[in-house]
Amino acid sequence: MKTNIDLYQLIECVGDAIIVADAHEKIVLWNPAATRIFGYLEEEALGNTLDLIVPERQRQKHNDGYSHSMETGTTRYGTSLLKVPAKHKDGGMLSIAFTVGMLFDASGKANGVVAIVRDETERFAQERALKKRLSDLENP
Repeated sequence: MKTNIDLYQLIECVGDAIIVADAHEKIVLWNPAATRIFGYLEEEALGNTLDLIVPERQRQKHNDGYSHSMETGTTRYGTSLLKVPAKHKDGGMLSIAFTVGMLFDASGKANGVVAIVRDETERFAQERALKKRLSDLENP
């Protein structure tokens, strides 16, 4: 599909974070929304691994899954919306929702991933408070 839309403008103006990492988990694209959500400037994020935003307790599982996806060229998540914790630059925890897609080189070998990320921290906290309130009402 050919279009006259400037993809750079699209990446810069969207409200969700767009993060691209190469086959070695090095961040190669970090848009302004990623800076707003995670606190890292583009120049701080580029070249670093995704460990920058993956909490310590999730790193091993994340790294194993990432390596498997690079080896097989597939992700078990497909178009599923994933909801996981993430880490902000200030050390605080975030609740994020994201989709992930595989990227391939000209020969068809996996060479990275793109993640479209939304900060769900506030909504998740409201949902948790509502569930607690409901539980308190049901079990006085």
